[in-house]
Amino acid sequence: MLELIAPTVRLHAAWLEAHDEWGPGVHEDGFGLLPSDEVDSPSGFAAWVTRLADESEPAKPQDAGRVRCTYRWIVDSERVLGGIALRHELNDFLLRVGGHVGYGIRPSARRRGLATWALGRMLGEARALGLDRVLITCEVDNIASAKTIEHHGGVLEDVRDTELGTARRYWIKP
Repeated sequence: MLELIAPTVRLHAAWLEAHDEWGPGVHEDGFGLLPSDEVDSPSGFAAWVTRLADESEPAKPQDAGRVRCTYRWIVDSERVLGGIALRHELNDFLLRVGGHVGYGIRPSARRRGLATWALGRMLGEARALGLDRVLITCEVDNIASAKTIEHHGGVLEDVRDTELGTARRYWIKP
């Protein structure tokens, strides 16, 4: 059964399996994984999951340059298929490059509509947060992601060069 759940230490092994599938050095959007995160050990993984939960809590202080963010994992029968993140606001970097939403689907689970399904649910969370429009970006040649965004009414603002490469920038009304 397909679910969108908060990150949990219960799925450590399943998450590591998904992480291994991406391979070394590949960026996994939607998981909030930083280069400083150590996720192989149970204690490191637990610390990472706690950090992700803390990022959505208004009472918890945020590190410099970070914004409040809600993380969800796309799970089917205890198998982690992907991740999606909803940033509650935009700082300068996110306005230029990252947007409100980031998501990624593990390679073996792509082309099944999972990103479209998850984005629809996260747009509901954006609406509940009071966001009247949401910025989503994708690499210029990521046609699957562009179609996912457009499926939910994304309107292309422009295509521009960013610090992370050339990106399409879309706005969606949640």
